[in-house]
Amino acid sequence: GIYLHTYCMIFLCIKHSALLMPDMHTLGASWTSVTKLSLHTKPKMPPCDFTPERYQSLAYNRVLEIHKQHLSPMATAYFQKPLLLHQGHMEWLYDSEGNRYLDFFSGIVTVSVGHCHPKVNAVAQKQLGRLWHTSTLFFHPPMHEYAEKLSALLPEPLKVIFLTNSGSEANDLAMLMARAHSNNLDIISFRGAYHGCSPYTLGLTNVGTFKMELPGGLGCQSTMCPDVFRGPWGGSHCRDSPVQTIRKCSCAPDCCQAKDKYIEQFEDTLNTSVAKSLAGFFAEPIQGVNGVVQYPKGFLKEAFKLVRERGGVCIADEVQTGFGRLGSHFWGFQTHDVLPDIVTMAKGMGNGFPMAAVVTTPEIAKSLAKRLLHFNTFGGNPMACAIGSAVLEVIKEENLQENSQEVGTYMLLKFAKLRDEFEIVGDVRGKGLMIGMEMVQDKVSRKPLPREELNQIHEDCKRLGLLVGRGGIFSQTFRIAPPMCITKPEVDFAVEVFRSALIQHMERRAK
Repeated sequence: GIYLHTYCMIFLCIKHSALLMPDMHTLGASWTSVTKLSLHTKPKMPPCDFTPERYQSLAYNRVLEIHKQHLSPMATAYFQKPLLLHQGHMEWLYDSEGNRYLDFFSGIVTVSVGHCHPKVNAVAQKQLGRLWHTSTLFFHPPMHEYAEKLSALLPEPLKVIFLTNSGSEANDLAMLMARAHSNNLDIISFRGAYHGCSPYTLGLTNVGTFKMELPGGLGCQSTMCPDVFRGPWGGSHCRDSPVQTIRKCSCAPDCCQAKDKYIEQFEDTLNTSVAKSLAGFFAEPIQGVNGVVQYPKGFLKEAFKLVRERGGVCIADEVQTGFGRLGSHFWGFQTHDVLPDIVTMAKGMGNGFPMAAVVTTPEIAKSLAKRLLHFNTFGGNPMACAIGSAVLEVIKEENLQENSQEVGTYMLLKFAKLRDEFEIVGDVRGKGLMIGMEMVQDKVSRKPLPREELNQIHEDCKRLGLLVGRGGIFSQTFRIAPPMCITKPEVDFAVEVFRSALIQHMERRAK
């Protein structure tokens, strides 16, 4: 009896420590598995040979005071106690207390080749000592070198590049281009789409938290998102992904009935909600903010055809999907076997440095030039272009597109096992290193898991050393998009963290 009592006390202490002492992973601690007692272990974090600098800046409470007094009052920070980050190295982040975290969100799908990648750092430092800034009124080699490298990665006739600073700004310009070229006003985008938060792009963005009561978005119309998990139609052959929905359907692998149904809805929008002649249609190859939503195979190809029949141009928003993240192709639009008229890009383009672009055809570029003297003070900045060139070189030299394909597929299949294991994991989807895990109350109803419960799981992942994002109309989907240098052992760690967090959640539910 004494031995049993002692063993139970050790069990409770270990379990309590695993939940309340997350910073022990910096000392390399791990927990012994006692599976017979259903004790979920604290996953052992993979090693890292990088030593961060000692944090010597503002105290945490002072940071909170300054933020409250002087920065945006919008409640955007993750976690009850927001992380104060200090340093990054490749796929790792360190907070002000020295705790190490595996970054599985990449600064909102932005860090492509790794935090402070040595080659990108060296190029940035060299350019910093040579020329920080000029403008497009003067020529400088970094801009022209970058334009040549980027254009080589895009198919004909997408060869004219307009450099900007952010995805929102790029989409603003793309909207203007579409209207200048077509002489039409109406632009269509999907419900659930996110194309920016500037006054112009807010009309294209169709997520409730980004809408407001004031007028805006003139000429922008939404259409049904062909979401094969949450939408009215979808089945087990729809997606270009190693993992399909668990919804049953009578489709053959090469014939998607859901796609035909969603195309009918798209045609209904064309017939009822917009003018007979269109300016354009915006689509993310995979929706990011809405929780990594994928459309049925073949949908975009038919939608593009319908838009062009009405005089509109087709715009692919590659802000999150571009630069090899999807693995099988360098650009997301290539996974749909379509050729857009305009492509917008940002985020991974500069590995976190503010940089974006619009790429289009000579014909559309000339249409804009006839209507407007387009100018951008910081677009084509020497620092941005030097960094952008280094990013492209690293993607190629380190085979990061191929790594996205191999490691991403490995991770998708691992997360699919969690879906099969836990009733509250409704769907796992994505391609390459852009993955969504949608949480539900149960798989039959597909009702979103309540936000408070999701917050608890999110907090548990952070306590165990893993940072992931959130998305979806109800913030019900975990967004998983690590830097493209990620490895399989790190994926194994992330999956075990999620498993541990889900077990803890199910125990809370049971109580």
